[in-house]
Amino acid sequence: MLKRFFALASLTLACQLAHAHDHAHEAAAGAGNPGHDTMKIEQVWSRAVPPTPPTGAVYFKLHSQAAEADRLIGAHTPRAQKAELHTHVHQGGVMRMEEVEVVEIPANGQVEFKPGGHHVMLFGVTEPLVAGEHFPITLEFEKAGEITLDVTITDQAPAEHHH
Repeated sequence: MLKRFFALASLTLACQLAHAHDHAHEAAAGAGNPGHDTMKIEQVWSRAVPPTPPTGAVYFKLHSQAAEADRLIGAHTPRAQKAELHTHVHQGGVMRMEEVEVVEIPANGQVEFKPGGHHVMLFGVTEPLVAGEHFPITLEFEKAGEITLDVTITDQAPAEHHH
């Protein structure tokens, strides 16, 4: 059963990664975190997925405005039974997803959570992720504390294009 779960999760992820390369114009992808003085988080989004398997992922751009490094140590949302920090690693010519305990956030630096890289993996999604809907997610930082964001569910990844 565990092999079946990972096979389905891998298939879902492969579909998400394929769609991430679609071209689209810049889209507003979720509100930032108004009023927080050390972290600016923007383009908070999740891809619309069918109800099975009950997994999803959240992506965003994080800009630290702090003089000291911080660490993202967790996340939670009422939209899933469990949220984990994940990344992708290339091993033996194969890309695979793995959980990470923390994501280092450099002082006055940025980290992008994107398909094929860092992301917040959602397990046991409680409702289908339908394009156009929103849900909250709370990121837990070692120093900055908890920051709650609004996630926009989209059919495709927001893109940055210069014409």
